[in-house]
Amino acid sequence: MIRKGTFIKTAREISVSSALAITLLATPVVLPGCSSGGDDESAYSYEETSYGKGIRSHIREVKAGEFRITDEESVEPAQSGAIVTYLDGHTDSLSTTAAKALIDNEVRTNPGYVGHHSGLTSMLLYGGIGYMLGRNANNGYINSYRDRDGGATARGFYANPDTYNRARTAVSNVNASRTTRTVTARPKSGRSGFFGRSSSRSGG
Repeated sequence: MIRKGTFIKTAREISVSSALAITLLATPVVLPGCSSGGDDESAYSYEETSYGKGIRSHIREVKAGEFRITDEESVEPAQSGAIVTYLDGHTDSLSTTAAKALIDNEVRTNPGYVGHHSGLTSMLLYGGIGYMLGRNANNGYINSYRDRDGGATARGFYANPDTYNRARTAVSNVNASRTTRTVTARPKSGRSGFFGRSSSRSGG
């Protein structure tokens, strides 16, 4: 049972399908397309990057309000998330969306405090979950926190050096699963432009 008064209760109430976890691993980038005619008939293309592997973090409360990452492993994208074990023995499973909600709340309320404590949010931000979330182009702010000290902060949040090294292996597996493809598409109507502009005219 979730403790009263913690933000996790709110985060866990977010309804998330496994498809959303996969969406977090895809980063589409729109590029200029080739035109086969006028502006209204031009095709457009974009690069779609996806990852065939995700990360699951195992996090344990070692003192009241103080956590450590005890293990990280590469898993299928839909299984990505964090399993948190508390001092009283109960566990919570956090989806990637719930983890991001916790990070966003921390960044919004304590922007200068992030990374300077051993709370659960720091484990999510600087561990494998934060790395995975940062692969999405919309989450650049996550990388700005993770990269500001060259990664030195992240190392201190793992239970021991062996755990940290296993986590690096999991990250390598995620990187190795990265694929990028170019997608070319056309407007639904040959007479409609990229922004859905109508070609119909009103009568005089």
